[in-house]
Amino acid sequence: MALLACAAPAAARLHDPEALPEVHVRDLPYGDVLFYYYQGKDFEAATRLLAYEHWQALPHHEADARLLLGGLYLSLGMYDRAERRFEALLTDDVPTGVRNRAWLFLGQALYARGQYRDAERDLTRISGPMSSGLEARKELLLASAWMREGHFGRAARLLRSWRGSQQGWTAYARLNLGIALVRQGRLAEAVPVLSSVGTLYALAPEMLALKDRANLALGLAYLKARHPQLAREALDRVRLEGPFSNEALLAAGWAEAAGGNYRAALTPWLALHGRSALDPAVQEAELTVPYAFVELKAPAQAVRYYRTALTSYSQASTQIDRAIARIRAGGLLSQLLAREADSPASGRAGNDPLDDDALPDRLGYGWFWHLGKVPDDAQSRYLYTVFAGPDFQQGLSNYRDLKLMERMLGQWSTTMGAFQEMIAARRSAYAQRLPKVEALLGSGDLARLRQRRAALADRLQRVAQAEDVAALASARESGQWTLVQRVQAQLARDPDTPQYAKLRARLAMVRGVLLYRMNQRFAARMWRERKRLRSIDGALGEAQSRWTQLQAERGTMRQQTGDFAVRVSALQQRIGALQARLTAADAAQSQALATLAIHALEQRKKRLQGYQVQAQFALATLYDQAAHAAGGAAPPPLAAPAVPP
Repeated sequence: MALLACAAPAAARLHDPEALPEVHVRDLPYGDVLFYYYQGKDFEAATRLLAYEHWQALPHHEADARLLLGGLYLSLGMYDRAERRFEALLTDDVPTGVRNRAWLFLGQALYARGQYRDAERDLTRISGPMSSGLEARKELLLASAWMREGHFGRAARLLRSWRGSQQGWTAYARLNLGIALVRQGRLAEAVPVLSSVGTLYALAPEMLALKDRANLALGLAYLKARHPQLAREALDRVRLEGPFSNEALLAAGWAEAAGGNYRAALTPWLALHGRSALDPAVQEAELTVPYAFVELKAPAQAVRYYRTALTSYSQASTQIDRAIARIRAGGLLSQLLAREADSPASGRAGNDPLDDDALPDRLGYGWFWHLGKVPDDAQSRYLYTVFAGPDFQQGLSNYRDLKLMERMLGQWSTTMGAFQEMIAARRSAYAQRLPKVEALLGSGDLARLRQRRAALADRLQRVAQAEDVAALASARESGQWTLVQRVQAQLARDPDTPQYAKLRARLAMVRGVLLYRMNQRFAARMWRERKRLRSIDGALGEAQSRWTQLQAERGTMRQQTGDFAVRVSALQQRIGALQARLTAADAAQSQALATLAIHALEQRKKRLQGYQVQAQFALATLYDQAAHAAGGAAPPPLAAPAVPP
């Protein structure tokens, strides 16, 4: 997360000089991008960010989006694009601390990639001091880049004034300073620096290895300066089981041999004899052991060890030839990545950027990823040093990224096929519904509904003008009113007698009560009917709007579907072109890695051939000496193996 802190404005705070001011998300698409970014899914975030920029959907976050995309490019290993973004965006408007962090992380990524000159250029762009931890890291990285370029004097001057708070960083800095001084021939100044690292108290495996490296460097420097006793003291501090133990044992033997003590030299050299024959130090020891026996006047033992060395060199040469043939057959990279997919680092859910349950992208590809496991067989063991090199690691990381992109494009190609099926289904549904739509549009139902509404409005207007309270009566009141009118008509035909007069009076009272009740409720009922009429108007308006929209889209639906189909077809063609480019890049990257590995193996084979020639010449010389001794003549002298630089 620290790598992309320079491009995370949504999480920054004003009080932090090395962070951007806090930004409130105002565009929903930008929030969508940050949703994937904070999950570590950088590829998904970058893809969406580019799409939203294309659609101009980030009006309030254009600058934030560009800076974030630069950080995502950096995370994904796209250093050139990241640098171009930073050059354009890291202006004076951006806080100095943010600019410095961006250049620091870009320089760190370029250094890890082996682009030391580019790393130096970006690191020197940092202006003003940073926090103590970042400043110390910058200076150490810059000094390391200078040493890689051969500028040991500049590196030494910088490292002398270097100050760091963590023991590990300090030890690395002093080790680099000591090596820089040795490379300049200033051994007296390098001794206390390397000794301080070689004698520090440490428990962590990394620090123990650092101690061994410092003691080995000091021992070799003493050996080159012809101080074998001091060299042996430094080499004795190297652990017998560690990454530098073989080189230290070989150098310790030469330190004893430099003083003529070949019997003591045999102790470390014979210890190497029982170790892995793949290590160059062990292979060289197969020559030094018989040479020591020759110096000790033990030709029989020397002959036996020279023969053993020739057998070992022959077997190693055969294995190297098999490894080269295997690489040329094209199966090495697929086996490496297949084993990496099974490694614990890939997680139970895998490391697939298309899998929501996978590990974050930052651990899956880009400059964060490194090879964790290799095939455990005789041929692959000769490639361990190649696998561990930064060039091969970076190239393999790029190759793996290409494979992941191929999978993504395959997924997207399948998605395009699904889109085509969706378009076909939509066309089919449109063809099925079009006759019903045509029938509805030609039926005139909407016009008839408007006529009915007008009739209802006229009737309501007449009721209001005439104050016809009975017209708005309830069903019960309407029945009662009908009954009253029917009885009234009947009584009008009856004779005018006292009995009928009483009935007419009672009917008049009932009629008056009923009229009074209906009149009391007339205003409320009139308001309710007008409200219903307004709701009918709203429904008719909505129906008219949909009717108009249906008429307008009836002709454009087919065109819209066709436009979408054209877009999908164009995307399919673009994906196909990208797949072809990826296939070509895949083949080129595979060839480059194969060439790198084969070159390293051929160099090892060439060195083995040199050892074989030395062993054969030494063996022939011993046989010649034996023949001359039998004849009484003086034997020719035996040449010593090369002393390590």
